Amino acid sequence: MQASGKNAGLGLALVSACAFGGSGVAAKPLIEAGLDPLHMVWLRVAGAALVLSPLAWRHRDLVRRKPLLLAGFGLVAVAGVQAFYFASLSRIPVGVALLLEYLGPALLLGYIRFVQRKPVTRAAAAGAAVAVVGLACVVEIWAGLSLDPLGVLLGLAAACCQACYFVFADQGADGDDVPDPLGVIAYGMIVGTLVMTVIARPWEIDWQVLGGQAAMGGLSVPAGVLLAWVVLIATVFAYLTGVVSVRRLSPQVAGVVACLEAVIATVLAWVLLGEHLSTWQIVGGGLVLGGAFIAQSSRSGAGGPGGPGGPVELVGSVELVGVVEPGGSGELRASGEPSESGESAEPGESGELDRVSA
Repeated sequence: MQASGKNAGLGLALVSACAFGGSGVAAKPLIEAGLDPLHMVWLRVAGAALVLSPLAWRHRDLVRRKPLLLAGFGLVAVAGVQAFYFASLSRIPVGVALLLEYLGPALLLGYIRFVQRKPVTRAAAAGAAVAVVGLACVVEIWAGLSLDPLGVLLGLAAACCQACYFVFADQGADGDDVPDPLGVIAYGMIVGTLVMTVIARPWEIDWQVLGGQAAMGGLSVPAGVLLAWVVLIATVFAYLTGVVSVRRLSPQVAGVVACLEAVIATVLAWVLLGEHLSTWQIVGGGLVLGGAFIAQSSRSGAGGPGGPGGPVELVGSVELVGVVEPGGSGELRASGEPSESGESAEPGESGELDRVSA
């Protein structure tokens, strides 16, 4: 993966976090105007499915090629995160539920290390730890702490679903039969809509709310405009940029950068909704930014990707430090510390060193 591709991936991950972070600021005025939270989620997912339906038809071959991926993405990465998060909110404080959901990147690192049995970079692990501490400050977990065991389990379930989002987004990205991310997201929204229809019961929506005005800070904004923002920017655009960023970076790095969503949501609520931002929240935001910086620093080395004396990148952002030397058989191999499987790098058709499974 080229350094420019990684920089583009980091930029897309930041853009995705900003887009996701803006969902709460637009959705909260609609909820305060009388829209049920679960109905808000259904409108968000169903609206995105409607917008992306032409792409679903264009990539209809994915239904035959990747049925499990599409079902898993829609059921877990779209509907699962939303349903479990809102269910946890009904039993535990909002800040605690948000913190539990954003344990997803830490759980993702555990999945990569112990289930996929791939090494995890120290930078990614350290970045995730710093980001979790920062999130605890952002949501001020110590304020009004009241834990319900079932609520905690539901919050952890949301975190697991969020971790699966990054796994599904990266699924098949290194194979020959790479699924188009546009098609995956389109069908994911369709599956998510079907699941959320059962949960949210949209036939009970108060449609009059969407035809009126909603208060955002000191402004009166048409409810339809806020809903359009949630659907087009905070869902369609956010998912598209998020999935592409995972494929350009790695699930573990993109997951830590995604923690910025909570910080961005807090800052936007402060600016647009007039919600107070405490000193601890500012400190926590700085820690999350620091954690994201630490995690993404594992993307490159001193010599540059694949350069002399630099790291050769492996699948999952695992780095193998060494100099590329000609092997005894005339093939390229990487000298230095071998991967867990003991396999050496194979040359690509262009003669350059390809990525190697760890």
